[in-house]
Amino acid sequence: MTLHTLKLPAPAKLNLCLHINGRRADGYHELQTVFQFLDKSDYLEFTTRGDDQLNLHSELNQVVASSDNLILKAAKLLQQQTKTAYGADISLEKNLPMGGGIGGGSSDAATTLLALNKLWQANLSTDDLASIGIKLGADIPVFIRGFSAFAEGIGEVLNPISLPEKWYLVLTPDVHVSTVEVFTAPELHRCTPRVNADDLFTIEWKNDCQPLVANKYPQVAKALDWLIEYAPSRMTGTGACVFAEFDNEQQAQAVYAKLPTDLNGFVAKGLNRSPVLDCLAEIN
Repeated sequence: MTLHTLKLPAPAKLNLCLHINGRRADGYHELQTVFQFLDKSDYLEFTTRGDDQLNLHSELNQVVASSDNLILKAAKLLQQQTKTAYGADISLEKNLPMGGGIGGGSSDAATTLLALNKLWQANLSTDDLASIGIKLGADIPVFIRGFSAFAEGIGEVLNPISLPEKWYLVLTPDVHVSTVEVFTAPELHRCTPRVNADDLFTIEWKNDCQPLVANKYPQVAKALDWLIEYAPSRMTGTGACVFAEFDNEQQAQAVYAKLPTDLNGFVAKGLNRSPVLDCLAEIN
């Protein structure tokens, strides 16, 4: 049976650590990070068109109007790669904060590639889709592959790992942090020693972007200061979201219930397997 419409989640992720090892001649950074998914997602619905038009609909006008919209960029790249005659109408339910470091845009782009590869019957492999995704962003391949990973290089060299599926309280400061701005800042710490995967769980995890972002964005510093009173807390990605880990949902919800009215956040469970994989498996 040929599919014409498909709705899929685009899950959030956390960088449980982010260590920057150096800067390359091309301006990109060598880093080591640990990715884990969360059971909180954006949702995208795709409907195949008989022409090559790509239309994006969302209640958030700034998403649709953005010239940097990764959803449409991903769809166009897939069109070019496969030379398909099809297009798509795409509807986005945006639940994840923009510029928050939890992968909203990258995850949306990855889900777009996975969904349209299915709807357009392009039959590209996971490796092919990851190669397309890396052209748009270093985080996209981990969402395409769909497994928690220890990442190296610029984030594209992925080694799947199994992590405890803890519960997290994630705070979402109302600021948009520019990844480019963070990685081009002269004061960014860029000299954390590299570690082997075997030694990963013997070192203290940190986020090398956190001091810079907390200093520049008082809202991020405030969220960290509040959360650290209840559990060790860190920033994810280049911010602005920060998180703390708990052994169970009850512990996380108990701290969430104390959240001041001027802070926002959510409780979510860590996942080693992306829910997108399970949704796609159901229709195979």
